[in-house]
Amino acid sequence: YYKTENGKLKRLLPFCDRCGPGYFMADHGDRYTCGHCGFTKYKAVLEKNGRDILEFYLFFIAKKS
Repeated sequence: YYKTENGKLKRLLPFCDRCGPGYFMADHGDRYTCGHCGFTKYKAVLEKNGRDILEFYLFFIAKKS
């Protein structure tokens, strides 16, 4: 979840927007998903000027029962 760079910690995965700090989202290749609440951020790669640019699209999933 963390990596050290120049003596500082760097987060490798984002925190969940719903649950807050401490709840990391799992990386599933095309999306990030929170295992706690089910919130999902989809990733999309768009091509602009011959370069791939990563953009995020948010999608909320109903809370698991």
